[in-house]
Amino acid sequence: MNLIGRYGPGAIEINGRTFTAPMILAPGFVQENWIADGNALDAGALAPIWELQARIVLLGAASPVSATKVRELRALLAARQVALESMDLGAACRTYNVLAQEDRAVAALLFP
Repeated sequence: MNLIGRYGPGAIEINGRTFTAPMILAPGFVQENWIADGNALDAGALAPIWELQARIVLLGAASPVSATKVRELRALLAARQVALESMDLGAACRTYNVLAQEDRAVAALLFP
């Protein structure tokens, strides 16, 4: 299971490995080298989420993602009956760990 050990602006540590770029994280999945930044979030960038069959998607960023982009993502995910929760990086990391350990169908879009 992928759990976040540490996080902060610029880096996230998962199972002892440090990641510095935007990523998708799920209990049995890590997508690194995903997109450049939050401005690249669109329907195509969400393709890995569909394969994971996540029911909850957490969006966590060290720098805020625009409200317009969050609304667009929420609509794309809602059309597939997937909930989107947008929060700061720390809150997303903590929430992901709790939901993953509860065996919930969760994925996190993380921007360190």
